Amino acid sequence: MRNYSINKPAGRPSGGKNVMRTPEEKEDLIKEWEASGLGERPFVECKGIARSTFRKWVRQYYNGGLKSLSNETGKDGRGNRLAALHTSKHLSEVQRLKLELLKKDIEIERLKKGYMVRGDGPNKEYVLLDMKKKK
Repeated sequence: MRNYSINKPAGRPSGGKNVMRTPEEKEDLIKEWEASGLGERPFVECKGIARSTFRKWVRQYYNGGLKSLSNETGKDGRGNRLAALHTSKHLSEVQRLKLELLKKDIEIERLKKGYMVRGDGPNKEYVLLDMKKKK
């Protein structure tokens, strides 16, 4: 039977910061680990990296090289490409139309899934639609 300590918090300590690394930074860490001769566990503890994350990087690097280490978000990716449009006050006509079209597409997908949004901002409420046809 396992002994779970109440005093020891699970996961990352409170107040920790997510670190987004570029593929080059990840490659440098992998090469540093290979050259160090250390085991995986002492190396990641020294660097403050989650062991599972580091293992994923190593596997990706060995299977696909530097290109496979890139993210879709963060330093080396696009992230939410329309977030800037949504918060920008000065949009060109094309940007404004793209944003409007995206909002309509999102609304269509919501309706297909059977719910709609009522309210705005922090008062948003997701309401399930009654999918049964009433006669």
